[in-house]
Amino acid sequence: MALTKAFRKTVYERAQRDAGFRKALLTEAMNAYLGGDEATGKAVLRDLINATIGFEQLASELGKPSKSLHRMLGPSGNPNTANFFAILQVLQKRVGVKLTVKAA
Repeated sequence: MALTKAFRKTVYERAQRDAGFRKALLTEAMNAYLGGDEATGKAVLRDLINATIGFEQLASELGKPSKSLHRMLGPSGNPNTANFFAILQVLQKRVGVKLTVKAA
């Protein structure tokens, strides 16, 4: 299901004012990835990037073209491990969270 502009705007505005929401978005993206739902993980990461750092600034910090990042996190994109974790590292700093993995 495609998201409407109004929904994306709502996510953006909430992420701008609510640090807990930003952390929840990042956590949800990682939980989706770890649960095998890569499409949802990438979609939530895109929303988080758009609502916080933006693709241009992320590209600058990573030394990569923003179009490459858009493709990596697009519906048919497939970022390699190095790129994925580089993106995750920048987002953790921006959001102010350090994710850890615990065995259940």
